Amino acid sequence: MNRWWQGAVIYQIYPRSFLDTNGDGVGDLAGIIDRLDYVASLGVDAIWISPFFKSPMADYGYDIADYRAVDPLFGTLDDFDRLLARAHGLGIKVMIDQVLSHTSIEHDWFRQSRESRVNPRADWYVWADAREDGTPPNNWLSIFGGVAWKWEPRRSQYYLHNFLTSQPDLNFHHPDVQAATLDNVRFWLDKGVDGLRLDAINFCFHDAQLRDNPPKPAHLRTGRGFSADNPYAFQYHWHNNTQPENLAFLEDLRALLDRYPDAAALGEISSEDSLATTAEYCNDARLHMGYSFELLTDDFSAGYIRGTVEALEAKMTQGWPCWAISNHDVRRAVTRWGGANPPPEFAAQLVAMVCSLRGSVCLYQGEELGLPEADVPFESLRDPYGIAFWPNFKGRDGCRTPMPWTGAAHGGFTDGTGQPWLPVPPEHVARNVAAQEDDPHSVLNATRAFLHWRRAQPALCTGAIAFVDAPEPVLAFVREPHGHAALLAVFNLSGAPVECWLPLAQPAQSVDAPGVRNGRIVDGKADGADGPGVLVHLPAHGVLYATLG
Repeated sequence: MNRWWQGAVIYQIYPRSFLDTNGDGVGDLAGIIDRLDYVASLGVDAIWISPFFKSPMADYGYDIADYRAVDPLFGTLDDFDRLLARAHGLGIKVMIDQVLSHTSIEHDWFRQSRESRVNPRADWYVWADAREDGTPPNNWLSIFGGVAWKWEPRRSQYYLHNFLTSQPDLNFHHPDVQAATLDNVRFWLDKGVDGLRLDAINFCFHDAQLRDNPPKPAHLRTGRGFSADNPYAFQYHWHNNTQPENLAFLEDLRALLDRYPDAAALGEISSEDSLATTAEYCNDARLHMGYSFELLTDDFSAGYIRGTVEALEAKMTQGWPCWAISNHDVRRAVTRWGGANPPPEFAAQLVAMVCSLRGSVCLYQGEELGLPEADVPFESLRDPYGIAFWPNFKGRDGCRTPMPWTGAAHGGFTDGTGQPWLPVPPEHVARNVAAQEDDPHSVLNATRAFLHWRRAQPALCTGAIAFVDAPEPVLAFVREPHGHAALLAVFNLSGAPVECWLPLAQPAQSVDAPGVRNGRIVDGKADGADGPGVLVHLPAHGVLYATLG
């Protein structure tokens, strides 16, 4: 039996930037409620809401001070209850972010833990003595820059932080930490949320022996979510995350989720081998779904996409993949893969491509509008990651700018007299929702039409996947669901027309899909030098769907 999350399209909402209803320049829960009809019209199955919990906002909500409270910046618990009820009334599932591996320094747990080495929560965080020369206990580094240890004079010890110094890591080796974490998850499940997106879920445990990470050769210094010039890339991160003890915790988490009908967990996974870890973490006893940064890269070749998907398919014998090409942590895909001023059909093609892979899909707000990456000047940056690594890395603010709803000032994101928390660039205002609603050829209407069509295609929602040999820049694969006709999907990832031969054992009949630039079959029954197949023609950024048999 297929569950709602299998093949689901999950629309990610970054609440700070969705809609501001009280004029303070920051989006809020009331803004999400106000636009749920719009979200439902897209044809998505669920929303994932980035953190809205009480927080000092050092990392804009991913530093949580109270897991069970809504930050006043976003509203109240009553607002969340109204949001949940309204979404469910529209047939939309609600997933919320859970940041389990670390808290804010302002969390009561940490305030108690740092006071002394003898208190009820003294061992709830990762504390360690200095080496004899006063330096940190090992060579672990923070992904946000510098060493991963911060000195705390109250205890005369260092504490671990894999991210900002204001995000201390919890000590999951302590059973009380695990129990308290599961209690916080239970709080939201009891409220009726349908799923959890688990941030950095492989970071919960650290090596209890605090062993040094080994150095990584310069030619191998590549990663996901960080660049080769970040010192974090200089190590193999074998000991500060992705520990074997995490598996038992995931099984306890799954046991809790299984008490709630249809509740699902989606894990964000970034490790030395993210695909292998995703496969290990996702099965009938652990997480339902997992996604990594493997398609959030600069490589947009057909060979890379095929190799990435095939590698996960080979390793994931259970569980369910989830794919994303944009989110709140990386440059928007139309810019990352399309460069300056990509055409609208490219943005529509990207949505169709990622929504045709086997698995569920996360679409990031604004992706349906074809929004490019915003160029945020240094003086307007808010992301501490970008500020620390400027100018080589501009941070994550370029993908976090507010949604443009109308052609009014600030794109109609806020009608307050103040400024939005990040500037809304003119090129985004020009792509606003209202304008695209009135344009039958807009990216918005193309996305909407395609997603509604996809819902009626069992092959694209739940079918198996098998790739077809094709020359660059053509990506081709077959989706074959149980009991339904197989569907061929072909994508021309270039800005020039392409004609190519695809080796297929069955005849093909093209299907016009809405919202994309459709290709055509030149010869659907031809025999080529290499055997049976079809000859297809694809326009620039074209897409071809065809039934087989």
